[in-house]
Amino acid sequence: MDVIKDDKGTNIGTNIRRIRLKSKISQTDLVRILQMMGVDITREALVKIEKGTQHVKVSQLKAIKTALGTSYEELLE
Repeated sequence: MDVIKDDKGTNIGTNIRRIRLKSKISQTDLVRILQMMGVDITREALVKIEKGTQHVKVSQLKAIKTALGTSYEELLE
């Protein structure tokens, strides 16, 4: 299966995973936080986003940025 990248070749999912692991947050915990923020996401969807096989929605990206305490620049680098 192909990895989804933006037009500059950035794999946003890899960046989400890197930042999440650096923050010592499990996928299950991140999903729980996002759901409490009103984001419709499952652990399976997060796994696919991190692997780059599913697009991240703008609403999900905004919430992930907030939940991980990071910036768009770090997510999109």
